[in-house]
Amino acid sequence: MKKFIEKLHFITHDIEQLSHIQQVQIACEAGAKWVQYRCLTKSDDELLEDINVIAETCDDWGTTLIVTDHIHLKGKADIQGFHIEDMDADFVQLRAQLGEDVTIGGSANTVEGLIRLFREGADYAGFGPFTTTTTKPNNAPLIGVEGYRKAIKILKEQSITLPVLAVGGVTVKDIDALLETGVFGIAASAAINQSGDMTAAYLDFYDKIR
Repeated sequence: MKKFIEKLHFITHDIEQLSHIQQVQIACEAGAKWVQYRCLTKSDDELLEDINVIAETCDDWGTTLIVTDHIHLKGKADIQGFHIEDMDADFVQLRAQLGEDVTIGGSANTVEGLIRLFREGADYAGFGPFTTTTTKPNNAPLIGVEGYRKAIKILKEQSITLPVLAVGGVTVKDIDALLETGVFGIAASAAINQSGDMTAAYLDFYDKIR
């Protein structure tokens, strides 16, 4: 079942100045149509407290709500999908567990990983890191603009239609060059929620991508 995937994904993060709930409220008011709630520091009860408020906000604004990992919360809140960060996760098994109606995204940092996600039925992929990022530190090689260009070329040659989003340290000034590589869209967190003016930052991203 082919799902609608938005071209700009806003990802919440643990930051001092704004709660996850506040981040989602601001993003939705700015026009966000896709929010990924990424919180790996709270108990299930705390997560559900957040998610239930966030889901209500997303419903009010017609925004898709994706939750990072925490698939055990399926059915306990109004969640449209999950983003799985484990690059070794079995997406065939996840699909069987979550069902066809649930949107499932995955993370990859190699072309081989993208191909596997496509073959195992992921609905989209976050491909990164584009450049150095403090939001989700890892030791993976930086992809850079040329890396995205090469990856998308290989996917097209193999008739792979997986929506690929550039993620990891993307700023507004990078968007034009990234979109020219053929990536489907952009996922962003710190460049928006740690900008000082989150509304303006979101709109800057949105205006570049729409």
